[in-house]
Amino acid sequence: MRMCHGAGYSEMRLPNLMGHATLEDVIPKSAEWIRLLQTGCHPQVRTFLCSLFAPVCLDSFIQPCRSMCTAVRDSCVPILACRGHSWPKELDCERFPSDEDLCFASNTKHNGVYYKFFPKPTCQDCPAVEEPFSYKQVLDTFCNNNFAVKVKLVKKQAASHQLEYEVEGRVEFIKQGLLMPFDTRNLIQQWLMINDQCAQQLGHLNRSVFYVIVGDVYERKVTFNRIYNWQRKDGQLTTATRKWRQHKC
Repeated sequence: MRMCHGAGYSEMRLPNLMGHATLEDVIPKSAEWIRLLQTGCHPQVRTFLCSLFAPVCLDSFIQPCRSMCTAVRDSCVPILACRGHSWPKELDCERFPSDEDLCFASNTKHNGVYYKFFPKPTCQDCPAVEEPFSYKQVLDTFCNNNFAVKVKLVKKQAASHQLEYEVEGRVEFIKQGLLMPFDTRNLIQQWLMINDQCAQQLGHLNRSVFYVIVGDVYERKVTFNRIYNWQRKDGQLTTATRKWRQHKC
């Protein structure tokens, strides 16, 4: 069961809290939520969903607390809306017990640390994929934005026939800004999952393509403002990245 891989236990109860009686019922239904997990919209979204779809095999059910449902819902609803979905009625937070009962509570201390230090991608309008007009224009773009990175992306078709986007190799920083070096690859991956319609404009199926992504970080929210298509024959981007080291804005 891919959604709950690494959840910390190996045996589940059926019927589950979503009313599924067999694995044939629960596996395809749980798979519909995998892409939301991959967006990283909340650090406890996996715990919340797995407690419903694959409850740990104990004598009685342990439900998520209302506080956990509310925290996950409030954080993930904008991501669902970006993909044209709303929070489902069957996950109405009022159906779950209060924190005074036996249930999985929201780890507010952990969540506060998580959101304080880690910038997260957000739903946004699609930046056009551009060919650089001149290296001076690119340098001005670097100056007017918080970060610039060079990445290699590949678009693949998954077994579910959905398109998946993967960041191959390491991310090369041109201008690091407020990005975390150890989290940027995952951050770009999450942006592609959240902004699926934008991601479809990038690359060719099963072929790696290099891009320079330029953007901002404001109140821990990451937006991509410019995307340049990097081609080896294009000297403007190469010149701009070389001159950037000594450039003064």
